[in-house]
Amino acid sequence: MEIQGRLKALDVLRGITIAAMILVNTPGSWSYVYWPLLHAKWHGFTPTDAVFPFFLFIVGVSIHFSFKKNKEKENQKVLIKIVKRTVVIFSLGFFLNLFPKFNFETVRYFGVLQRIAIAYGIGAVLCLFFDKRKLIYSTLFILIAYWGILYFTVSDNPFAPKTNIVGKIDLYLFGANHVWKGLGFPFDPEGLLSTIPSIATVLIGFLTGGFLSKPIENGIKIKTLLSYGVGLVALGFIWGFVFPINKSLWTSTFVCYAAGWAMLMLAFLIWIIDVKKYTKWSQPFIHFGTNPLFIFVFSGLYVKTMIYLVKITNSEGEITSGLKYIYQNIFVPIAGNMNGSLLFAIAHILFFWSLVYVLFRNKIFIKI
Repeated sequence: MEIQGRLKALDVLRGITIAAMILVNTPGSWSYVYWPLLHAKWHGFTPTDAVFPFFLFIVGVSIHFSFKKNKEKENQKVLIKIVKRTVVIFSLGFFLNLFPKFNFETVRYFGVLQRIAIAYGIGAVLCLFFDKRKLIYSTLFILIAYWGILYFTVSDNPFAPKTNIVGKIDLYLFGANHVWKGLGFPFDPEGLLSTIPSIATVLIGFLTGGFLSKPIENGIKIKTLLSYGVGLVALGFIWGFVFPINKSLWTSTFVCYAAGWAMLMLAFLIWIIDVKKYTKWSQPFIHFGTNPLFIFVFSGLYVKTMIYLVKITNSEGEITSGLKYIYQNIFVPIAGNMNGSLLFAIAHILFFWSLVYVLFRNKIFIKI
């Protein structure tokens, strides 16, 4: 299961997740996207909704394998590393939000990298000092307490888009100018309060990593992952009747449901890669999985550069962004609007893969 000290199935799952992030974030046109590649509008769950929690789940598993290399007397050094990495990841996320306009009056404070930073930082500290039992209790406490906070702090429609406490806190603390407006109104799906349950996603991943590191045969690991995965999916689904599955609110049911699917996916990959030995197909995803945050940050900078800084005059004399020009003049003529938009995203996966492939071949692993 390990290649050069790494869990191969985990690298593959991480790579699949990064490739999926690029796929769903880089369509040729947001007007032409197939529904599985879009987030649920509010309540509900699509394949795209699984991408971010999968990554945080993987972060948790990775923390366990990282901590295995450290001795207890080195806890202070590890804590310093956690704090430094948290600050770096959060700062990169804030920089991405600023780039390229650097307007501090309207910059969005939170985002994907900021959530990764906070969930990783707090989750890693808890995993460093708590034993397994305390981590289980902490996870349960977070999930149940978050349900209570959302339900009891708002008397009318506590889980609705414009009345939930999550949005109210962000607006109160940061103001509408610093909150995402992609839903048509000020609401940040990576806001402050909803980051708390994302820590539970990391903790579930860490606990999963603890199980995977045990010296037992793959068959038992696969069966156990399947049973826990099915259990969490069922728990999230049933609990969802009173606490809706919602990625934007990162509800406790969403945590359970997504983590369950992550376990099922990891079990499938261990079966394919370690039991059946079907490995050739997975190599491109290993390339993505060994430089994940670097390629995510680079892809974000690339997209913003092509939208805001690269301007091209089309055949009708209109000035358009570089991304729009490529989509309309290369991919639409080949495959039409809808399939051209999908092909555009796939082409970018291949483009970014070529970069991580070069890094992998030269044994360059950029740690962020």
